[in-house]
Amino acid sequence: MCDYYMENRPDINISDFTYCLPQEKIAAYPLPDRDASKLLLFRDNKISHAEFHQLSSYIPVNSLIIFNDTKVVNARLLFEKETGAGIEIFCLEPVCPADYQLVFQSTQQCEWNCLVGNLKKWKSGRLKKTILHKNHEVSIFAEITKKGGDSHNILFSWNDSSLTFAQILEVAGNIPIPPYLNRKSENIDLTRYQTIYGITPGSVAAPTAGLHFTDSVIETLEKKNIARDKITLHVGAGTFKPVQTEKISDHEMHHEKVIITKENLINLVKHTGQITATGTTTVRTIESLYWLGAKMTVDKTTTPENFSISQWEPYNSDLNISPAAALERILEYMDKKNLKQISGSTQIMIAPGYSFRLTDRIITNFHQPGSTLLLLIAAFTGTDWKKIYEYALKNEFRFLSYGDSSLLFRLTV
Repeated sequence: MCDYYMENRPDINISDFTYCLPQEKIAAYPLPDRDASKLLLFRDNKISHAEFHQLSSYIPVNSLIIFNDTKVVNARLLFEKETGAGIEIFCLEPVCPADYQLVFQSTQQCEWNCLVGNLKKWKSGRLKKTILHKNHEVSIFAEITKKGGDSHNILFSWNDSSLTFAQILEVAGNIPIPPYLNRKSENIDLTRYQTIYGITPGSVAAPTAGLHFTDSVIETLEKKNIARDKITLHVGAGTFKPVQTEKISDHEMHHEKVIITKENLINLVKHTGQITATGTTTVRTIESLYWLGAKMTVDKTTTPENFSISQWEPYNSDLNISPAAALERILEYMDKKNLKQISGSTQIMIAPGYSFRLTDRIITNFHQPGSTLLLLIAAFTGTDWKKIYEYALKNEFRFLSYGDSSLLFRLTV
């Protein structure tokens, strides 16, 4: 372990970050119009609300707004054994090839780490599923190659080498809507559980803060000279995982894949102090970049290729490196190595006590009680998170993935 790093964990009880969320407050379906959602505004410790199509009225001119361009894949595959038992396989992340782009281009076979529903009915053997692709029958097979605790490695294969795994999922898979919607996926979810700008396949859950954006909203941002940029963080199923420990310090965060371009870093440096992050996934990404750059500054052996940010790294109180300096350190390395983009993973835990380095404003939905996402919001807004959620509940805001939105400004001291 590097000398600069001391593992300090926040002493927080998850019971202090819960609230009563009635089922009827959870939006089971999206509104007919994406940008018709309500928009809660939290600025200077004051709460009000507008509608999402008015967003540009509240974002400062000449600032930067960042989106997560990940795209949700049809990650749920339903198989049926000869006995009639249904087996659901939920693809979490690729194993071989481990690269997202390569795995979706795979032909004939690939291996994924997966959740398996009704595993007790699948002791061994190979499952088979038949689909129609352009009036041609294609057989898909699944077999367990390695059993784990909560997840297992599954080898998928198919008998048509002209089809990529991306095409297999498109035809055979189902969009993985959140379990708390208490319904099966429907045709509406194929488009509405995607952002309009999602282009990089890999997520098993939508970056839901972006679901409210329309071409019209983006056009109004452009007219105000608000710069836009896109990063990539592939959202994992761990985003739905509840905190099951009494103390946050005992909870293990999930890892998520991150892809960053040189242009991303240049834009972040240029707009430091004026950055709006669309969603908690974007927040986690840009804050992780700070810690990568800080790590590289004090530890010359750290490089950005296949970087990894662990969940407790931000709680080292000794680091005092400016955001611009941290990002410029990464840029210097990329220039030296002629790199156009870097990738890695982040496990970053953002909870009360965290000091935000790059995020000045957050656009985000309303999150589940006792979740790590709510902890992030509490870290950003302080104890006012309770007032924000009480206001939303009293003013008929819709909650969770298909719910309404908020624009939160960082607390000023």
